[in-house]
Amino acid sequence: MMTGSISSDKIDLLIYGPVRPILENGFSDHFVVHKAETHGDLERLTPAVRERIRGVAVTYHTVRADRNSLSQLPKIEMVASFGVGYDHIDAKYAAEHNIIVTNTPDVLTEEVADVAMGLLISTVREFIKADRYVRSGLWQTQNYPLSVGSLRDRKVGIVGMGRIGQAIARRLDASLVPVVYHTRNPSKDVSYQHYPDLIEMAKAVDTLMVIVPGGASTNKMINAEVFKALGPRGVLVNVARGSVVDEQALVQALKSGTILAAGLDVFAAEPTVPDELKAMQNVVLLPHIGSASVVTRNAMDQLVVDNLKSWFAGKAPLTPVVETPFKGR
Repeated sequence: MMTGSISSDKIDLLIYGPVRPILENGFSDHFVVHKAETHGDLERLTPAVRERIRGVAVTYHTVRADRNSLSQLPKIEMVASFGVGYDHIDAKYAAEHNIIVTNTPDVLTEEVADVAMGLLISTVREFIKADRYVRSGLWQTQNYPLSVGSLRDRKVGIVGMGRIGQAIARRLDASLVPVVYHTRNPSKDVSYQHYPDLIEMAKAVDTLMVIVPGGASTNKMINAEVFKALGPRGVLVNVARGSVVDEQALVQALKSGTILAAGLDVFAAEPTVPDELKAMQNVVLLPHIGSASVVTRNAMDQLVVDNLKSWFAGKAPLTPVVETPFKGR
């Protein structure tokens, strides 16, 4: 589970989760890099190795750096997490134990916003259905029917207005699509109409685009009541976390015609997707590819590396999360 020689002046790091080249090769000889792709691998590290580890790179959201995992590393100083969302990290435990937590914001903002916009257009204009029509040969014998959906008569409510939400809104602005948003508190960075009540916003729009963090506070916030308020022309696009949507309520809303369609990049139990969703022609399904381009994923990996190197060089973390106990160096 471990590479490199060990000496007292070297810093022991753990790559926790899938190992990629930038993470594996990004550290100098001043570091000793250990690897654990799963929680079971972590527990198989010897007590002596776990005792030495001072920094952890958590390389995907499916690997949980929870209280149980972090408590096994008594000298840990930093958890550098891959991704902007960090609901898989126990940030509360980390704060209580003076452990720095960082994520990778900004470098993926535009990529995820591109996917969100593409997913919206693909869903509303039924591009996947049209692609299948051409491949089937039907276009050679009959004209393709007019698309029922269009962006031209839609109003989008964005659930969440952080960096990515704002990037999505800019794209909708360029497409001349009206935008409103729901957050607990208004954002000082935007002039769009703010709805403090999600249901009231759902009633006022016909399209919801979801880009909020996962975790207990947002679990199943997009539920049957929201779908009913959204109505029969309603379209849901989720590029946040699968946990944010009540998946069974979504299935029922699509089956019953409570809403019209959905475009989903994330799911409750990835990579498992309900068969009912896979069977529906009014749903576009993506395999969690919001940030999944080579250039963006490389930038995210590099930011994980750079956060750890900055900290252990005696400097400030580059992108600490809000719960982190860092107060300056």
